[in-house]
Amino acid sequence: MRSLFPRAAAEVDLAEAYAAPPGRHLRVNFAASADGAVTVDGRSRGLSSDADREVFHLLRDMCDVVLVGAGTARTENYGGARTGPRGTPPIAVVSRSLRFDPSSRLFTDRSVQPIVVTCAAAPSDRREALTGLADVVVAGDDDVDLAAALEILAERGLVHVLCEGGPHLFGTLLAAGLVDELCLTVAPLLAGGAAGRIVDGLAAQLVTPLELGQVLVDDGHLFLRYSTARG
Repeated sequence: MRSLFPRAAAEVDLAEAYAAPPGRHLRVNFAASADGAVTVDGRSRGLSSDADREVFHLLRDMCDVVLVGAGTARTENYGGARTGPRGTPPIAVVSRSLRFDPSSRLFTDRSVQPIVVTCAAAPSDRREALTGLADVVVAGDDDVDLAAALEILAERGLVHVLCEGGPHLFGTLLAAGLVDELCLTVAPLLAGGAAGRIVDGLAAQLVTPLELGQVLVDDGHLFLRYSTARG
């Protein structure tokens, strides 16, 4: 992998390139096609590469917790995160409905118990069904209050948050002004079709200025690092 911006370099120290600032930080990681599609045949795997997977695992190694929407966890068949230099980050899944399959990899293929972030209005029987399978965090009354959820995670020492989507969760985080950084892999392909974009679920258009901090390239894939005004 080589660097194009902010300075050209034939080799890149990825750990240095993606180092996060101290303190609380929420980083979002996505891949998209050149025409903005967030999936190929319904999944993100078709947009990935060896270098993208290396960055994916590096960002997990650097975080305290992986935040993901329940729909993405189901579609991508999430299991637990691997053990890295900072230990094994728990997977925190956001779900209002708590429609989970207890036999899914999320609950069975892991070394640390997942966290399920929900709200008080979630069905009590489904919450009880998660006893022993997940650490259930209640944040908000009728809907999940993501700001409150992040406060709870921070109180547990989980301050470096890596959000891996999906687009609806990303949109909600953006609307709440909670995103510090976007890491975006642009795959060298056109996907067309009805695939969505990396931001979805907003009732109105939300314009969020970004500052480009870094551009890396490997085998035609661009690796962009942006900060928001908050970041």
